[in-house]
Amino acid sequence: MNTILLDPVKDADAYKKAVSLLRAGEVVGMPTETVYGLAANALNGAAVKKIFVAKGRPQDNPLIVHIADQKQLYTLVQSVPESAKKLAAIFWPGPLTMILPKASCIPDVVSAGLDTVGIRLPSHPVARRLIWEAGIPLAAPSANTSGRPSTTTSKHVLEDLGGKIPAVLEGGPCIVGVESTVISLSGAKPRLLRPGGISLEQLEEVLGEVEVDRALCEKIGDDVRVSAPGMKYRHYAPKAPVTVVCGDPERTAAYITRHAGMDAGVICFSECAFQFAMHERRVIGAAGDVQTQARRIFDALRSFDGTSVREIWAQCPNDRGLGLAVANRLKKAAGFHVINIV
Repeated sequence: MNTILLDPVKDADAYKKAVSLLRAGEVVGMPTETVYGLAANALNGAAVKKIFVAKGRPQDNPLIVHIADQKQLYTLVQSVPESAKKLAAIFWPGPLTMILPKASCIPDVVSAGLDTVGIRLPSHPVARRLIWEAGIPLAAPSANTSGRPSTTTSKHVLEDLGGKIPAVLEGGPCIVGVESTVISLSGAKPRLLRPGGISLEQLEEVLGEVEVDRALCEKIGDDVRVSAPGMKYRHYAPKAPVTVVCGDPERTAAYITRHAGMDAGVICFSECAFQFAMHERRVIGAAGDVQTQARRIFDALRSFDGTSVREIWAQCPNDRGLGLAVANRLKKAAGFHVINIV
């Protein structure tokens, strides 16, 4: 299969071509503000199955449904609680996914057989226009090979899925860089299932207490059923094994310097980069600049695959604000092989 890149800037028919593919039951790579997604008609089970085939994704890993207008939410879920209305009013369009009891129109393949579904209204103008013109909600996980670091450029998508999908819609680099925050509103209390572009602190300002799922902090068993993507399986991992070092930046840099071999790659903060001049290094931003870290982290992880690096050491941000999402992605990339420096 020849995967074509559809660029709306260069091709006036780019949206038309992408819409035609989606309505015909095909999959299309699409940009969002978080990461690139692999989209299919969320109401067409056969089309959605093509997502799992292209990515090599486990069937029990649920997908997120993307919409173009808040009104679409009411057609896809059984009911919309006040908590969801409050969050939507503040954070939609944006990087927030809400888990709610699904309506009967959602195929089981989308929800991995669960009675809930994740819904998101992205803010990226290309994604919004694509969904609007298609006239259908789009199920879309990250557009990468399952288990690999997520894709934040069309180039990344083509690296992983070129020859496996018919097209990718160009939308430039993703401005957030990590996947959406996922919060479950289907239980007695709101529960954070995945940190992302909307922080835990922001959610608590609106909802009060928000429980944090243990999957954010530890690896969970293969027998556990999950209600959001990225909770269970190996995610975000490059080919070389990753070790994450948490703590004060100066101390973590010193620890990595003492323990990293000459064939190691290092993901580091800009103020510590000079210490790793002899290593293959990737600078993800200043220790306090989590916005830049979020935009760079997946590209940094991916870039080591084309080198001779045999192990990767990574400095980790603290878990406040967006830092929780960056730290979560690093720890999952490492399979929770984490060293805490106190």
